[in-house]
Amino acid sequence: MVEINDRKLPVGIQSFEEIRKQGCLYVDKTDIIWQLANRGKKYNYLSRPRRFGKSVLVDTLESYFLGKKELFAGLKIMQLETEWVKRPVIRLDMSRAGAEPETLRSYLDNAFRQYEKEYSLTPNPTDSLADRFNAIIVGAYEQTGQQVAILIDEYDSPLQHSWKTPHHEACTSIYREVFAI
Repeated sequence: MVEINDRKLPVGIQSFEEIRKQGCLYVDKTDIIWQLANRGKKYNYLSRPRRFGKSVLVDTLESYFLGKKELFAGLKIMQLETEWVKRPVIRLDMSRAGAEPETLRSYLDNAFRQYEKEYSLTPNPTDSLADRFNAIIVGAYEQTGQQVAILIDEYDSPLQHSWKTPHHEACTSIYREVFAI
């Protein structure tokens, strides 16, 4: 780690919690995060160049939606947020999904299985990935009474890595099925 003004640069750290707990340098844009989460938009798409902090942003949003107030001590968001409600979060890291339809389906199946377990949901063996995703969202909302935050990091990774391969159309088809929800 490089030292700047007695604060470590969080080189290679993509965890907001780790950055805060280690006292690393953190550029406070939490007021913008609060506005993003509370301005009433149903969907937000954030595109930034590679190595520009998207994963840290997704992790920060997850911490916010999970109501981890203690991680935000001393940051701008503390002046804006008054409730700190814990919401259900579904977070998918598509960089772990691979570039072939089998690995993509396997990643989503495993991720959905974890959320089904968390919310005590029993999928029907014939349910599609889309049906399972929908059941998780509905189940999480019904159990908590809170709007569900869906965070998808590296959303384009399987599509980029399968581009110009025989697997691309099949990966695209899985995306259409699941994310139409």
